[in-house]
Amino acid sequence: MPKLQVIVGSTRPTRSVDKVLPWVLDRAERAGTFEVEVLDLRDWPLPFFQEHMGTIGDFADPTYSDPIVRSWNRKIAEGDAFLILTAEYNHSVPGQLKNAIDSVFISFGFRNKPIGFVGYSVGVAAGTRAVEHLALIAIEGEAVPMRNTVLIPFVATAFDESGEPNDPATDIALGITLEDLAWFANALGRARAEGQLLPGTFRARARATELAAD
Repeated sequence: MPKLQVIVGSTRPTRSVDKVLPWVLDRAERAGTFEVEVLDLRDWPLPFFQEHMGTIGDFADPTYSDPIVRSWNRKIAEGDAFLILTAEYNHSVPGQLKNAIDSVFISFGFRNKPIGFVGYSVGVAAGTRAVEHLALIAIEGEAVPMRNTVLIPFVATAFDESGEPNDPATDIALGITLEDLAWFANALGRARAEGQLLPGTFRARARATELAAD
């Protein structure tokens, strides 16, 4: 069974994601298509991104600048699909979340794996702009962002006392996102097992070197 890593992207003390996460986990586990693991960035106090070629060491088993960065890269490599829960800060993603994604460096842990998003906000925007930015960030990480997503406006009143969403469309959106993630996780898992192309940057450098040698 593929592993779905649910990444909690906000770490501040009063974060609203604590209203969202139990519902997401309930639906993901009920779906029965994934082994579900939570990666709460509160539990991963990563340093600000500081990796460079000198901190990598062996590309096959990178050292990194800090043991927690190495552990984070290894943890992400275990995932077959990802679901990111994100707030919206100043029309974009929380800094800790961007830093965590940036820290997956050289290991290509997100590469050729599906990634979905649950955006939320205290107002009407529902995390829309953060999700849009995350899709572009995911592409650069060579992940496969899902078109269907979950957007939750007015998150403070979006769930009832039992933790169920007040708007049925919210449940529907998460169900569709989980279906998409399961389909792509299985399809891309088979494709990765059959063999992957080297990252495009590596292939471009190799071909440039060949041209220069001619």
